[in-house]
Amino acid sequence: MGQVASTGFGLRARLIRSSGWSAGGFLISQGLRLGSNLVLTRLLFPEAFGLMALITIFIVGLTLLSDIGVSPSIQQSARGDDTDFLDTAWTIQCIRGIVLWLSCFFLGTFAAWIYDDTRLELMLPVAGLTLLVSGFNPTRIETASRHLMLGRVTMLDVIAQVLSLAVMIGLSFSMRSVWALIIGGVIAAVIRLIIMQYYLPGPRNRFRWDQSAAVELINFGKWIFLSTLCGFALTQGDKAILGKYLSLEVLGIYNIGYFMAGFPQAMISKIMSQVMIPLHRECPPGASDANYAKVRKLRAVMTALVFAAQFSLAFSGLWIIALLYDDRFLAAGAVVVAVACMNVPFLIGMTYDFSALGQGDSRGVFRLLLVKATVQTVFFIAGMEYYGLLGAFAGLWVSQVLVHPFVIQLARRHGAWDPWHDLSYAVLGVILTALVLHVHGDALLSLQSLTLDQ
Repeated sequence: MGQVASTGFGLRARLIRSSGWSAGGFLISQGLRLGSNLVLTRLLFPEAFGLMALITIFIVGLTLLSDIGVSPSIQQSARGDDTDFLDTAWTIQCIRGIVLWLSCFFLGTFAAWIYDDTRLELMLPVAGLTLLVSGFNPTRIETASRHLMLGRVTMLDVIAQVLSLAVMIGLSFSMRSVWALIIGGVIAAVIRLIIMQYYLPGPRNRFRWDQSAAVELINFGKWIFLSTLCGFALTQGDKAILGKYLSLEVLGIYNIGYFMAGFPQAMISKIMSQVMIPLHRECPPGASDANYAKVRKLRAVMTALVFAAQFSLAFSGLWIIALLYDDRFLAAGAVVVAVACMNVPFLIGMTYDFSALGQGDSRGVFRLLLVKATVQTVFFIAGMEYYGLLGAFAGLWVSQVLVHPFVIQLARRHGAWDPWHDLSYAVLGVILTALVLHVHGDALLSLQSLTLDQ
């Protein structure tokens, strides 16, 4: 029976397969990325990673601040399989990529001024070519996610990443400069586009403008656009703020630690974005007890997985960094411990956003993210200003606790809230966090001296 469930075409079978492909692909991807980081940190210097972190802030910021939600629109729309709808979405996506790249020329001048580093004037427009190239990615990627059939996409993504990392390592070996990371990123975008265009089955996209499709995309996407304004503050705000407080070298070390600590959250977010939205479209939890039970079971499993991975890193982060990296990056271990603990309140409620998106409530998600971004930014800056990095981390933790009632409000509106889930994981999170602080308290205090030395 279990074998039939995992090999058929029903919802449960597609959920199992898609979750497996998404998790497996992410683990391979992050493993490749970690391996390349270990090589790159021996070929390049910490300052290069700090400079690349600043560039990434602006590139990701541009991406988020212009997102009109093409991917979730295709996943949740009743017209998500209509050729006119898909081609119109692709046309909008292409236009957006061109505009974003042109924006990088102005942004490079602004970044050079705000961070007092003239190298950013040229580096940002070159790095921005990734946005231009990615704009032409086929909508067949979103179609596969819509139907929970991610096997081919995952395999092609892994192949593209292997080729891209090989190119980036080769460039770093020959150039020994941050330019290797920038140029390598552009080549990676080109490789992925070519592989997805020629090896992902389905009809090719054409430039097309269907007025009714455009209206639907824009009406749904306007709230996604506003949500991603807040998403930038939530995902990149810490690095943007720290860029003014820390040297490029220390920012590079912070970025290494943040990448390691954010692994469980990023993995579950990827799975949920590809699985939870289609699930809630087909089985809205407020519609029946059976639907609620399905969603509740999947949420409990995902939270258990992310908790296990997060606290494994919290307890072992110092040793992992010491084992994998050289002495220049040892302070990243304390960042791993701090970030792993800091994210606990967020992890408890992270599935509810996707519940709302799966039912088309992009407006409700925007309102929630606006509250999150505002509270998080205020507490992060206040903590950093008065108590250094430790204060910033504590501020983030407090902000996530304060906004959880708003998360509950959104979840209840869509019949998705599970109070026993939130309560049990909150208690478990507090207990495990206290144990981590007891074991690694001295290492966390070292972050304070690292901040004060700047």
